[in-house]
Amino acid sequence: MGTEVIAARSMNTLYIWLDIAFLAIFLIVLIWTRRYQALLAGLAGGIIYFLVDYGIFYLALKTRVVTGADTALFLLWLSMSYGFTNFTWIWLWLDRDGHALEWSLFIMSGWLCVGLLSQSFGAGFPLISISRGTSGYHGVMALLLFIGYATLVIHNIRKPDQRIAIGWILAIGILVQGSWEFVLAITGIRNLSLQTFIVNTLLETNMGLPYLWAIHRAIGRHRNEDLSRAGTTVVQAAVP
Repeated sequence: MGTEVIAARSMNTLYIWLDIAFLAIFLIVLIWTRRYQALLAGLAGGIIYFLVDYGIFYLALKTRVVTGADTALFLLWLSMSYGFTNFTWIWLWLDRDGHALEWSLFIMSGWLCVGLLSQSFGAGFPLISISRGTSGYHGVMALLLFIGYATLVIHNIRKPDQRIAIGWILAIGILVQGSWEFVLAITGIRNLSLQTFIVNTLLETNMGLPYLWAIHRAIGRHRNEDLSRAGTTVVQAAVP
């Protein structure tokens, strides 16, 4: 019998409005600094997360439960929120533009600010609770993770002169999901569970990193981050 990991959260509606404001600011910064590829990757990530969360977890598997809000609208916001930030953050790390620390600080401090402000001033706002069981699909996620990283490992063994930085790719996946789980835990939104934290950090976002790395490399051969043709010199706006 498999081990069930229950990923649950509870938040007030002020959290949602503050998060939307943060996402708008983040979007403006991405446009201002001409990080168009990262922006598009984030939008694609949000759409993918919604299709998975609403279409598979909620409609097909019945593992997603939402209390206190319209399920479709709530999951649309939730998916666009962490889907957009996670995919954009990963893409910016893969860019290796020398500003990984700045982007990481911007996103993590934004998450922390939204969570703590909603705690401090959201007492009069309606509460929403969500939960998701995982025993029905974590095995599939683990298989996808193995296939992705096994492909990179075999490549490095066969072509040692063209080594892929697997450790760096792995670190990105762990950092992004781990940071998200950490902020949710310390702001009181996620239920405190060491098992949930470890499993989600090692598996959920990290599962897609080898594939996203390959997509990023393929696109980077033809286009710069601002969507100009690769090989052309572009003056980037400074990151605030």
